[in-house]
Amino acid sequence: LLLPALQFYSVLTPTLSMMILTLLPIMSIYSQQSSSPFSSMLFADLMSTSLVALTLWISALMLIASTPLANKPNSPRYFCSLVTGLALTLMMAFTASNLMLFYISFEASLIPTLLLIIGWGYQPERLQAGMYLMLYTITASLPLLLALMITSTTNGHLNMTLPLTTPSAPFMTLSMWWLAMIAAFLVKMPMFLTHLWLPKAHVEAPVAGSMILAGLLLKLGAYGILRLASFFSKMNTLFLPLISSISLWGALICSLICLRQPDLKSLIAYSSVGHMGLLTAGLMTGSSWGFQGSLTMMIAHGLCSSALFAIANNTYESTSSRSLFLTKGLLNIFPALSLWWFILISANMAAPPSINLMSEILLLTSIISSSSSTLLTIGPISFLAAAYSLHLYTATQHGQPSSMFNPLFNYPRSIILSMFHLLPLFFIILKPDTIVLWS
Repeated sequence: LLLPALQFYSVLTPTLSMMILTLLPIMSIYSQQSSSPFSSMLFADLMSTSLVALTLWISALMLIASTPLANKPNSPRYFCSLVTGLALTLMMAFTASNLMLFYISFEASLIPTLLLIIGWGYQPERLQAGMYLMLYTITASLPLLLALMITSTTNGHLNMTLPLTTPSAPFMTLSMWWLAMIAAFLVKMPMFLTHLWLPKAHVEAPVAGSMILAGLLLKLGAYGILRLASFFSKMNTLFLPLISSISLWGALICSLICLRQPDLKSLIAYSSVGHMGLLTAGLMTGSSWGFQGSLTMMIAHGLCSSALFAIANNTYESTSSRSLFLTKGLLNIFPALSLWWFILISANMAAPPSINLMSEILLLTSIISSSSSTLLTIGPISFLAAAYSLHLYTATQHGQPSSMFNPLFNYPRSIILSMFHLLPLFFIILKPDTIVLWS
């Protein structure tokens, strides 16, 4: 009985040390209040260091969530190597000042993610999920490489810290160039109509894969658009009605899907698509509130969705089912865990005092200021987010418990995971300028 506990706490100690280290880059950059180049290819400001800290934080929590792998031979060594490699790749992407280095890191992050899904997924369908992931992301990313070559020819460099100008070309050619630049980021976020790979990947991925997908990989797309927003701001303004319409109506449709979704992980995945729709619409407005709200949403959603996938996996471990029809009565069996469920679901529907509320206020203000007609979709989206969040809570916590429950699963691990996800989610609201002063 003591051996699993010793294994667990042997992982927990270095993990907590990694979490403490995440505060150091933010404190150093925050004291400077500016970008800080530390090589010709890398630099750091408040936005990049916030996302680097999020990368280290989520990676540490992934290791805690995956402690059952310690009982399998050779599995921990390969798994920890993949998680470490993925974290380093993401940190490289978030601190790259050269667009080509960012593109390489952007694409390289797919390899360990694919290996996580295929190597540690639950069902044979994980191969199809991996194929969807690669098909969507690589197909959209190849035009980005061509667009970067054109940009390098036009400007003579690809450094994001130096001024970049758009190519001199007819409007139709310029539109194709803009689409090639932005399509890879929209697929990665993902925007509605390019989102079909995400629910499949989430459903088949292990808990670590779901946490890294929702917490970090989706943020690469928004980060790329944020970094290049000043580069093609005129094109963004021209295509704002089209992108905003697709994003907001897509968020509304995904919210309706969440209300009728019987699979626990699929519901959380579709709610992520809905939140990314709001983020995309706010980001494309080009306003400072839109940019600040986008970064805040990236941090808030990264923590909240990662926590929901972690706690959903704990439920799966105790019931061996993801179905909302079979996963009932958790309040009767795990009352303390039900409290964490409620707090996380409240944060997911942007209840105070979470930073989710602050991000949605900033985003909705920027979207409505760009066009008052967006109220037709924003109102139902906000209502449905609360509706499917409460539906998720009542469906899992109330009712008659199933006879398939295993009450002997790792209960302390669930509490620790939930707590360390929620600490930054609620405490950043005490000093929000740590993540919004970059704009």
